[in-house]
Amino acid sequence: MKTIHEIIQIAQRTLEIESEGISELRRTLNNDFALIVEKIHNIQGRVIITGVGKSGIIAQKIVATLNSTGTPSVFMHAADAIHGDLGIIQQDDLVICISKSGNTPEIKVLVPLLKLSGNPLVGMVGDKNSYLAKQADFVLDTTVEKEACPHNLAPTTSTTAQLVVGDILAVCLLECRDFTSSDFAKYHPGGSLGKRLYLKVADIFIHNEKPEVLPEATIKQVILEITKNRLGAVTVVDSGKIAGIITDGDIRRMMEKYDSFENLSARDIMGTSPKTIASDELAATALDIMRGNNITQLIVTEDNIYKGIIHLHDLLKEGFL
Repeated sequence: MKTIHEIIQIAQRTLEIESEGISELRRTLNNDFALIVEKIHNIQGRVIITGVGKSGIIAQKIVATLNSTGTPSVFMHAADAIHGDLGIIQQDDLVICISKSGNTPEIKVLVPLLKLSGNPLVGMVGDKNSYLAKQADFVLDTTVEKEACPHNLAPTTSTTAQLVVGDILAVCLLECRDFTSSDFAKYHPGGSLGKRLYLKVADIFIHNEKPEVLPEATIKQVILEITKNRLGAVTVVDSGKIAGIITDGDIRRMMEKYDSFENLSARDIMGTSPKTIASDELAATALDIMRGNNITQLIVTEDNIYKGIIHLHDLLKEGFL
């Protein structure tokens, strides 16, 4: 068994080898790469990505990334392709074949069949002199000097390079399409990421009560209203307009400052510059305001009219934190 120091050294060596491999990819970013991006951007069909073994796994991840950023893509296993899955490929599709060596038996069987279909063929390959590189219409060069494996055998640096080139493709295509955060939200409606991009304040605060008191309300009325609605605050409304807000913190500060509360009203203890947010704003914006001002509630408005309160706990329930 290795010592802790030796394990850390192995990890650092691995990171160094793989980072050097990624850095070397800069030299492959030439006009040919740009032509491939243009070709994919302009195709009428989809991107079909195929591979076998570790390259096949990388292909699946690249497909997922492309789909999520606006480039329709499908994974086709290289071994299954020759047993019926070639039917996945349609007339207007482009095919990317991923292989480190470019000379595996599956690739040598598959490539001639792909060529017969007449679809543009891109080889993502770690050997520019390989069978795949010579047969492909375009080449994405993912050559690496060595694997991170001490025996230079296990696909490590090479698969990292493939993954990075896939990310580069996706980002270039994303920007060529002027893909916006709104577009991203359409493909990521689930989870906290999607919610940050589409969930609005109006979708959340409507489930809360609408606590409010008049400026003349007694302290008892204020406390009862805060307690009843369980939002830790109440809005002070005067003639239909927001006059201020009273929070749990204001109540505590009042108790520290005054010995008697009988002659006090809501007007005497309210904060007169409450933070507000429009109901059509993103919930993520509400979270940013709360964080920036170290508060837990925001008054919600529509056309400057008081509509309710959104609380930090509402955002917690939605998975924002």
